[in-house]
Parts: sequence; C-alpha cells; structure tokens
Amino acid sequence: MKRALIVGYVWPEPNSSAAGARIVQLIQALHAGDFVVDFACAAALSEHQIDLSSLNVPAHSIALNCSSFEEFVRALAPDVVIFDRFVTEEQFGWRVASACPAALRVLDTEDLHSLRAAREQLLKQALASDKQAGPVLAESAELFCQMRRSEMILREVASILRCDMTLMISPVEIALLQDYFQVPQALLYLLPFMVNPGESERHTFIERRHFVTIGNFRHNPNWDAVLWLKQSIWPELRRQVPEAELHIYGAYPPKKATQLHNPAERFYIKGWADDAQVVIGAARVLLAPLRFGAGIKGKLLDAMRCATPNIATPIASEGMGGEGPWPGAIATDAESFAREAARLYLEADHWRHAADACLPLLRENFDAQRLGPAWVHRLHGLLDDLDAHRQKNFLGAMFQFHAARSTEFMSRWIEVKSRLQGDS
Repeated sequence: MKRALIVGYVWPEPNSSAAGARIVQLIQALHAGDFVVDFACAAALSEHQIDLSSLNVPAHSIALNCSSFEEFVRALAPDVVIFDRFVTEEQFGWRVASACPAALRVLDTEDLHSLRAAREQLLKQALASDKQAGPVLAESAELFCQMRRSEMILREVASILRCDMTLMISPVEIALLQDYFQVPQALLYLLPFMVNPGESERHTFIERRHFVTIGNFRHNPNWDAVLWLKQSIWPELRRQVPEAELHIYGAYPPKKATQLHNPAERFYIKGWADDAQVVIGAARVLLAPLRFGAGIKGKLLDAMRCATPNIATPIASEGMGGEGPWPGAIATDAESFAREAARLYLEADHWRHAADACLPLLRENFDAQRLGPAWVHRLHGLLDDLDAHRQKNFLGAMFQFHAARSTEFMSRWIEVKSRLQGDS
C-alpha cells in the first residue's frame, strides 16, 4: 500500500467550513484507493476539529521553523505529500523536497486565494462610491490586472509551479491560471467537492419554513454576505414575505455578528450548527448573497444534497453549474435577489422544479464515486513516471531551487534564534 501525508493549514473542521469537509473527502478518496493516510498540522487544537482517529488517520502535531519536521517526514517516508493551501507548501514544501525527494508533492488550493483577495479589493473600491454595491462582476482581464497588483499571486503561482500536481476546485480558476498566468495544464487537476448524491428523504415544500444562510464567520466573504443581507436584502425580502424568518448559522460568530440578532425583524443569528444539512434541509430556501470570493461553495452543495433550492449571486454559483437548470435563481443585485427569493418561497410549483434540479447537478459534477477513483488513478500515474513529469517542469525546478534557498535560510535562522532565546 502507498502512504499519503496531508499537511494541514489547520486541523480539519468539516462541520465548520467547506475547507474542513474537503480534507475529509480527500482522506476518504485516498482510503478507497488503498492509501494509508496520515495528517500533520502545526496549528493549535480547536474545539470543533474532527477526531481523525475515527477516520483511521493518525494525527501528528508538528512545529513551524523546526528541523524536527524533516526527521518526522523522513521516518514516515510518504509516497505522496498533500499541502493544504499554498502557505503550508511555502513553510514545509522545501523540507519535504529535501527529506523525501521521491515523494509526489500535491498542492490543494481549496480556492485561488489571490482571486478572492482581488475581488475583495474591487468590492471595497465599489463600496467607497456606492454603499449599496452588489457582487463583483469583473471579467477575467480586469481580475488579472487586479491580481497582478498583489504579491499573493506571485507566491501562489510559484507554489503551484513547485508542486507536481495542484488540485483546483473550480474550472473558472483553471482557465484564469492557464490563460493569464501561463500555468501549464499538466500541473493542474480539477477536483471539486465530492459527495455521494444518492436519493435521500427530503422535506416537502409545505413541511419547510423560513430562509437560511450558513458560513464560517471567520471567512470574510461570509461576514460580508451577512452585512449585505442585513442592510439591503432582508428589509425588502421581509416586506414581500412578512411571515418568514431568516436563520443565519456559522461557526465562530464574533460579537459584531451576534449584535445583529433582532427577533423584531425576524433576523436571527443562530451561530454554530451541529449538522448543516439538518438546518438547511428544514428551510424552504437557502440564501447565498456572496459579493466576493473564489472556489466553489460548500453551502450550495449542502443545499443541493438536501434538495433545498437556493438564491445565489454569480460569485456564489461560479464553477458549479451544469447542463441542466440551476436549482433556484442567480441574482446580481439586492432587488432581484429579494424578488427571486420571495418567488421561490411562495410559489410551490416553482420551488418543486428547483428542488428537482438538485440531484442531477450533483450527479453531473460532484459524484465521489467517479471523481475520487479518477484522481487516485492520476496519482498512481504520476508516481510511476515522476522523473519524466518533473523533467518537463523546468520553471518548477527553478522556483524550487531559489525558493528553497531563501525559505530554508530564513526558517533555519528563526530556528536558531528560537533555540538561543530558549537557552538564555
């Protein structure tokens, strides 16, 4: 059996974020492909992290800027090392390359961070002149110009080039990297969220009540979406559907969020949800008013699994469509968002048509039984021909050489400094 090591940015919290659920999906796909999987992380433990032992995955606490990681990974001798986000690859990638040069290095982007940051900056610019600004609708050329103004894209693309495979969650982001940043197609692999889209019992239109939205409050796009709901969308939607409530769920709500809780306005900050699909499945409509962001959205995937129609912005729905109809509606401003949400909430036939569109879309784009084995097959193919694959990636070898030198010297300097401070 082959061994895979996942180096996490944080300990996975599948009930808190889509990123946490993504890690569990990768583990399950690797196990199904006869990989032994270990997980290592330098972050502090968290109250909502999953018990990895329940997944038959050993958990290892590791240290930043410490050669002990090299000793650990050399002893473990993984065939594949997966870095959870580019900042993790920056910290540990050169150590893996040094200690285990034959290990296949895989970057899981989760989403393209530099794209999310560029859209956030564009939204801030729009809000400076229009307090009611809607979602960022910039085309690829404008996004490229904005992304080039930040060093983040330089770091992110360099990390992609240093790795043997980069997992991309959205086809839109693959196109952006290939068309504007000249990233070779051979380094990018499309692997969206993976679910088992079997038929499941679902609540009927008449059994469901209220609107719901969900998202980790530590993720800036989710917090901005709550503000847009509060300021622009919910007042109009409440006027059209006065009997309905808006239930807002998400891990780690800050005080500024809980202060928005207002029963008089039927605006409820619910906070942590033990099971996202339970609360989404009981709601009649899910709202996803994201004005900026990247990747694909776990909240929409959960809604589809529950056959809960949704209203989304183009940002929220990006990369998730298929050949069939969208299971709800896509809106580009607060007025149309509220109007479409009200229609979906009030019209039973319209609601059922949207609910029926969920399962076909899941099967088309997110079927774990198809996606997982195909990815593992690609891993084995690269492992069998890794030298030839790396020979074609000259830029990657160059970035690996120079980045390893600079990162290594900085990291070793920090390690020595910390040791000297500890001795004093």
